[in-house]
Amino acid sequence: MSPSARKYLLWFAQEHLDFRFEEINSLLCMFNIKMDFIERPNKIQPYWLVQFNTENDIKQLASRSVSLRSCIELWSYAETIESIHTQMRQYPYELMAPYMKKSQSFKIEVETFCKHFTQTEKVQKLEAFSYLPVNGQVKLKDPDVIFQYIEYYGVDPKSPPENPYMVFFGRWITNGLRQLIQDLSLKKRKFIGNTSMDPQLSLLMANQAQVQSGSIILDPFVGSGSLLVAAAQFGGYVLGTDIDYLMLHARTRPSRITQKKREKDESVKANMAQYGLDHKYIDVLVNDFAIPFWRDNIRFDAIITDPPYGIREATEKIGTSKEHCTISKEHLPTHIPAKVAYGFSHLYFDLLAFSAKHLKLGGRLVCWFPIFRADYNEDGLPRNTSLILIANSEQILNVDIMTVEKKPGKRDE
Repeated sequence: MSPSARKYLLWFAQEHLDFRFEEINSLLCMFNIKMDFIERPNKIQPYWLVQFNTENDIKQLASRSVSLRSCIELWSYAETIESIHTQMRQYPYELMAPYMKKSQSFKIEVETFCKHFTQTEKVQKLEAFSYLPVNGQVKLKDPDVIFQYIEYYGVDPKSPPENPYMVFFGRWITNGLRQLIQDLSLKKRKFIGNTSMDPQLSLLMANQAQVQSGSIILDPFVGSGSLLVAAAQFGGYVLGTDIDYLMLHARTRPSRITQKKREKDESVKANMAQYGLDHKYIDVLVNDFAIPFWRDNIRFDAIITDPPYGIREATEKIGTSKEHCTISKEHLPTHIPAKVAYGFSHLYFDLLAFSAKHLKLGGRLVCWFPIFRADYNEDGLPRNTSLILIANSEQILNVDIMTVEKKPGKRDE
């Protein structure tokens, strides 16, 4: 870290805590950004105290993170309210001066995390900073400079302490991509299915896959295409395959209770067009993943997928239990192949082998993997000698997001 490195506060949404480290680490690696912890955070607290070499680094990180709520340049932090004011009175004026000009409007935002205060009480907290040498006019909407004051009362709203555990003050830098979660809400999406992925989780997976502008992304169990929407949002060119002909052609029963039948224009492509991403859409194809389909020399930048594991969607592949089964020529044009169970272990063995063969070096597979929490152990995750485990993020619903990467020096299998 350079001598000019500044201290920053990263403030996170208190959701999907297991994915926070993995998303941020993936983005830091992708952008080649250096970040140091001032103090190592625990898993449940909603903030990190960190250092970056430049403000542009933190803006670039926030431009992609959906875990991150906001970032502030940290001017002071302490365990008591009195100490924060003592520190601020001693803060070097030359560091504040660029943001205290008469030509700059400003406002101070007050947040009390996990403890409710009235608006009057918040105004009193704000007015306690009247000693700040600000020269500009107060402007509540779109000011030139925003200062943030945060009191942290832990994570249990039912029994917050009398006094905050930590107090922070600084200059707001930028927000994360939380608004994108609402913009891609399934409630407003054209085409969804019973297993359509939540937008926040889809975006987290795309970030862990390190999708960049121009990346070629595959989802081999594409369904209604939620993961393709997230990948395209970050600049990837997307394509998918699925064995379910009816789902890909929107012939299944509608997933919305209020909808009696599918509309004629429902499709994965329609979803992409809805978000202005149709220029990132390559195609979706009906394909049995268990049968070799792609040319040997094709390479993907990332594979992002949620394989069926027999709970809400059956695990199937083309096949029959009948011996010596043949189809006559006249029946071939209208023949619908029979399906048999696709064993859980076989499916994941095939998925990792496919990824080892068709990912570029350094490319990532990000996929869901069901677990039984009572006897879960990371050693039980499927493995492939050409892939290295990068991250393993546990969800509440006995499923896990597994991220593996094809490393340089590993040969294709």
